[in-house]
Amino acid sequence: MNCAKLSKQLVWPIALLLMTLAFHGSAATQVESARIWPAPDHTRLVLDTGGQVEHNIFSLSGPARLVIDLKNANLKTDFSGLDLSGSPIKRIRSAPRNGTDLRVVLDLKADIKPRSFQLEPNQQYGHRLVVDLIDESGSRLEKATTPTVTQDSSGKRDVIVVIDAGHGGEDPGAIGPRGTREKDVVLKMAKTLANLINDRPGYTAKLTRTGDYYIGLRNRTILARKYNADLFVSVHADAFRTPQPKGASVFALSQRGATSETARWLANSENRSDLIGGAGGLSLDGRDDMLAGVLLDLSMTASINASLGVGSSVLGKLGGVAKLHKPGVEQAAFAVLKSPDIPSILVEAGFVSNPQEEKNLATEWYRNKLAGAIMKGIDDYFQKTPPPGTLLAWQKQNRQGGNSISHYRIQRGDTLSGVARKNQTTVSELMQFNDLRDDRVMVGQTIRIPAS
Repeated sequence: MNCAKLSKQLVWPIALLLMTLAFHGSAATQVESARIWPAPDHTRLVLDTGGQVEHNIFSLSGPARLVIDLKNANLKTDFSGLDLSGSPIKRIRSAPRNGTDLRVVLDLKADIKPRSFQLEPNQQYGHRLVVDLIDESGSRLEKATTPTVTQDSSGKRDVIVVIDAGHGGEDPGAIGPRGTREKDVVLKMAKTLANLINDRPGYTAKLTRTGDYYIGLRNRTILARKYNADLFVSVHADAFRTPQPKGASVFALSQRGATSETARWLANSENRSDLIGGAGGLSLDGRDDMLAGVLLDLSMTASINASLGVGSSVLGKLGGVAKLHKPGVEQAAFAVLKSPDIPSILVEAGFVSNPQEEKNLATEWYRNKLAGAIMKGIDDYFQKTPPPGTLLAWQKQNRQGGNSISHYRIQRGDTLSGVARKNQTTVSELMQFNDLRDDRVMVGQTIRIPAS
């Protein structure tokens, strides 16, 4: 066969190959659907795409807008169906651009800080372009409130427990064989636990998230610090590639995780001005590296020891209502456990990948049992080792002093000196015991009487 004939035979296959490559290279990426996840400090817009998409975002002012340009893409969904309530977005517009591209414009109520990234497919979703609208002003962020003071505590503060429901929003967490999503189970359980804690005198509970939205792992521990937490409890539900594993677990921070976190704090100069609240009451501001490192190591060691203590108490109570995956508190380098000053535990309520445990975790009665056990474990620990200045510490001090407490309701004609004589005590002791500024009492007032 001569060369000319061979060349003619090769022309069509090569041309067909080039046409195929050109077609695939020019095929537009579909924007198939969209979701909105409003959170207190940001709103997340998620675009479901047929694959990776090249994009660019930029902000405009007067009026406030965010422009999202997607290269070689077209729209196959309708933004008008999105619920924009609770978000800074007034309206979403879109139009083709440059023939093959897509421009999406968000009309905003106020200026925001944008951030975008792409996510790979997971159990529930395919390729996604994520755009976060961050509220830097903090106007929509739930403010950290002053810890509640129990009215009968004579001014003694409550123990603050921050409860963190794992995952949320675009991150469903583990998904069971029947479709049960970890993020839903743990949020319900966290709310139940918060109610149990708030119902117990001497305690106040705070939630890191109250709805279906995502909070960054570091931001969860930042919230705990803003609330001056005495304990941080992160609630999760485990999963495994096979359905056999089951049982609840409790984790504390590992020493490896503590070492890396200490290094991170020392490397970041901004942390030096952070007041380590929680149990430590320590500031790194103005300390040299060696002293700061020693102080952090001491604080981290104390935090881990306290975490192991409360974790062991919680695990013991969980063992009374559920099967345990391991007999002791496990340790790992989870990011949410890395507060150097706040005792922190992570509770795995069970395996949603196990059919029976998935069924149990989807029921209110079982979640209530687990939440009740966690509460009992927390209370048992703090009754033995209450933080200074709390109502629990004050009550323990009086118990250890050999005092039991009785109550007396002031009647017409009563005086504090008369009440003191009747109960074989002194006016000054009654004033101190009830935090009274003077010896005046009112009819109907209830006072505590220390009795030997």
